[in-house]
Amino acid sequence: MNLNKTTLLAIFCSGVLITGCQSGKQETAAVKAIDTTNMDRVIKPGDDFFRYANGNWIKNHPVPDQYADYGAFVQLAEENREQLKSLVQEAAGANGAKGTVTQQIGDFYKSGMDSLAIEKSGIEPLKADFEKISKLGNGAELAAYYADLHKRGTYPVFAAFQMPDARQSEMVVLNLYQGGLGLPEVEYYLDPSVQMAEIRNEYQKFIRTMLTLSGMEQTAAEKAASDVMSLETSLAKVSMGIEERRDPIATYNMKSIDELKKLAPNFDWSAYFSAMGLAKLDKVNVMMPNFFAGFSKLLTEVPAATWQNYFRFTLMIHNSSYLTDAIQKADFDFYNSYLSGQKEMKPRWKRVLSTVSGGLGEAIGKLYVEKYFPADAKARMVELTNNLKKSLAASIQNLTWMSEETKKAALTKLEAMRVKVGYPDKWIDYSKLDIAANSYIENAWNASRFSTELEMSKVGKPVDKEEWVMTPQTVNAGYVPPMNEIIFPAAILQPPFFYKDADDAVNYGAIGVVIGHEMTHGFDDQGRKYDAKGNLVDWWTPADADKFVEKTQILVNQFNEYPILDSLRVNGKLTLGENIADNGGLNLSLRAFKATLKGDEKEIDGFTPMQRFFLSYAQVWRESIRDKKLMRDIKEDEHSPAEARVNRALFNINEFYDAFDIKSDAKLYIQPEQRASIW
Repeated sequence: MNLNKTTLLAIFCSGVLITGCQSGKQETAAVKAIDTTNMDRVIKPGDDFFRYANGNWIKNHPVPDQYADYGAFVQLAEENREQLKSLVQEAAGANGAKGTVTQQIGDFYKSGMDSLAIEKSGIEPLKADFEKISKLGNGAELAAYYADLHKRGTYPVFAAFQMPDARQSEMVVLNLYQGGLGLPEVEYYLDPSVQMAEIRNEYQKFIRTMLTLSGMEQTAAEKAASDVMSLETSLAKVSMGIEERRDPIATYNMKSIDELKKLAPNFDWSAYFSAMGLAKLDKVNVMMPNFFAGFSKLLTEVPAATWQNYFRFTLMIHNSSYLTDAIQKADFDFYNSYLSGQKEMKPRWKRVLSTVSGGLGEAIGKLYVEKYFPADAKARMVELTNNLKKSLAASIQNLTWMSEETKKAALTKLEAMRVKVGYPDKWIDYSKLDIAANSYIENAWNASRFSTELEMSKVGKPVDKEEWVMTPQTVNAGYVPPMNEIIFPAAILQPPFFYKDADDAVNYGAIGVVIGHEMTHGFDDQGRKYDAKGNLVDWWTPADADKFVEKTQILVNQFNEYPILDSLRVNGKLTLGENIADNGGLNLSLRAFKATLKGDEKEIDGFTPMQRFFLSYAQVWRESIRDKKLMRDIKEDEHSPAEARVNRALFNINEFYDAFDIKSDAKLYIQPEQRASIW
């Protein structure tokens, strides 16, 4: 599990790419919100609604070589990149005064685009690190060096990050999270299948390649690669599995610093925390205690030379994006091509843009909002979100399986749920961040240091509820349990999903469902364990909790049985939270949409408003995907594949059957008593 900031965000923020809307008008846009030419009407709706709604689009849109998957979300991301590119290139040509946002953005981008300088530097930027690594033992110098790497965005073994204390959500606490694995998940190391054995074999070759590119002699790199693979396998054996990591109770283990030192005595925690600027830290949430105890043992059991080679390799893969074309290609060939089936690298400008946008997130975000985010979009989103809140409140009040006591607590939580739309009201000040045009990797390190020091400065202080965990240019949305808030960044509220002239059916089937989806995350199998203030508190009666588990087990069973690529099945337990949110989002938005119907609505393109609602939802999930990427997603992703999000989710909705006259002989038909309905 290669830890980065995106990974850390996903630890506590349930996200789903979303759509945009405005209700009340019929389509006049050049691109239709629902394009009937994308459909394959030869397929019966009840046999495969995903391909009924998207079949021709899939046939006409094979995955481009730059991608492992391609769909409506990727199309939006591409348009978003073009907008960001114009902003960044404008800054690059402006020659802003030192320390200004214009200078920082422009010089960061120019340094990344200067391929000649990067090629000329070779691995020179890492030589000082290699020298330090060659002398590392397991004492204070190791801990201090690890902190230095952490500040620069490299995370060997574990990561440390701040977030609200799950038991005292008004305060910020430091969390320690397992890592250290170059393969995507624990299962890749421990699964005895032929497929996983082949991946491990290719991974060991990749380790050897990267060590060779770092300047190591071929024979030494061969031996070192075997040792590194063995070390990572040992780390995997003490790691918490992906399903268990979804449990917020299992990952809440607050310990004093003395308790941490007893748990993992062979790592110098005092030196590490001091180097991180946290010398006075008195407690920390050790999210995976068994991992840290195991790591501590390995520090003394594994030879220092193996640890040194491991650090060298980790440094290479975490910084490959800033180094030579040969190093970047080696990284791409394994992670993107071999594991995911992607055929070619994205052009340099896209890769550099991603780094700059990450390093100067809110600086670029502010420019982005000023130029591309219409003022009335925020007001429309807030209004629609309030409508969906009312729908969920009514749903909770009408639940027959929940007691009045638990309903009261649920309604209190819903009422307290914060909504963030578009962009923050206050922005990060980057004036102290040093950026120059002469070194891409130094700029990336400086940006990471700035971000890490800012994050560490919050530990032990009250939570600032006005801060955002996503930048405005992020094409995503999410629910953050410890904050009890939902977030809709500006970038997602635009075409091809934001149709200002679309009819209500389209709007509620798209953005309405996803707003409902994010709200439901507050009441899924993870979110339900947090109260109105974001505290990890059990506010359910035991009987209601048992009924909830019973109802959600229906979804687990349904998705476990859904076939992907013939022999594979969706992991119903891993994807449960997202499947609950899809189920809730559909039900909530459908009820809100039905309240707008007056009974005299006309068909559009031969489809009734109810049909267009469901088509809108299905077409949001149109996607072409490579087999390798799909196989990875099944093992690693808490979201079900797009096909299942349509073909399972919709067939739990009673109104869907009526809208398309689906009978009991349809291939995907679910008996009424076996349909899932939770919220």
